[in-house]
Amino acid sequence: MKPRTNSQTRLPAEWEKQGAVLLAWPHPHTLWASYIDQAEQVVLAVASAISRHAHLIFIASDTKYTWKKLKKAGVDLNRVVLVDVNTNDIWTRDYGPITVLKSGSPVLVKFRFNGWGRKYPSAKDNLAIERLQKAGVFGDTPIRHERIVLEGGSIDSDGKGTILTTSTCLLNPNRNLPISKSAIEKHLRTALGAKQILWLNHGQLEGDDTDAHVDTLARFAPNNAIVYVSCSDKKDRHYTELKMMEAELKALRTLSGSRYKLFPLPWPAAKYDSKDNRMPATYANFLIINGAVLVPVYKDKNDQKALRIIRRAFPGYKVDGIDCRTLIRNHGSLHCITMQIPSSVFEK
Repeated sequence: MKPRTNSQTRLPAEWEKQGAVLLAWPHPHTLWASYIDQAEQVVLAVASAISRHAHLIFIASDTKYTWKKLKKAGVDLNRVVLVDVNTNDIWTRDYGPITVLKSGSPVLVKFRFNGWGRKYPSAKDNLAIERLQKAGVFGDTPIRHERIVLEGGSIDSDGKGTILTTSTCLLNPNRNLPISKSAIEKHLRTALGAKQILWLNHGQLEGDDTDAHVDTLARFAPNNAIVYVSCSDKKDRHYTELKMMEAELKALRTLSGSRYKLFPLPWPAAKYDSKDNRMPATYANFLIINGAVLVPVYKDKNDQKALRIIRRAFPGYKVDGIDCRTLIRNHGSLHCITMQIPSSVFEK
């Protein structure tokens, strides 16, 4: 008997038309406190790049200060909606709304967020969607609440019914204990309209405290392709895990039974923080936004090679790199601080 799915519900691919991108302004009452200036600069760089392709929805605890910073940086303020919302942190990918289309109409899906398995405070982040809705940002788009814990960075969609995810995150007992793999799949089929769920069991990066979000490892691209992190250095501690993940990717099939076209990304040199802890530098944490791809780079010898490969995977797209060395100090990168809002929800 085939598992039931919600055939009227579809999770769009990230390369489909977007109206805006949700960002949160970093503030001193977070882990960014000791290098808040650098955090602001990278958020401004990301915001400026996005504003050339879509509107920005910014949430901030000090809107006057944030508006001043955006104006000084030359961001087109006509493309900015700024909302007074206090947050625990800036990782909107994981607590922002996941938009599905139900019979063609948008629905904002809100999963529970528990700070990546109760590692960090999350109470304020959990209120962000409702506060944005109250402010009228999403118009009359309804919100559907799901009872399971799930972060946006833990899944990727090809827009045709296939969800890519990792077992070390979605099946981790720090998210949904007790719950089975089949139960998680049932939720993904019902809430996101998934027709098949592809699981990766290998590939976690050192310094990644999300328990292996798929958006740090492997991402869908148009034309049945997957862009993924690879490692050719046998001396690197990631080598075996990433080779095993690569083998898993080669075994995956589309809904029609064909192989995916695979684009292996190079591995940046190891990056360490001031306490000699390795940081999760990954080129896979890119944002696709209306004909463009914004890629995290790290002043590394492999930055340009990574950009060339992503251009091959996204023919016709404008591909730009943004220095994200500051973001990986707190275990995330470019995609992690953004959440796309489709044009069906927000368009001006």
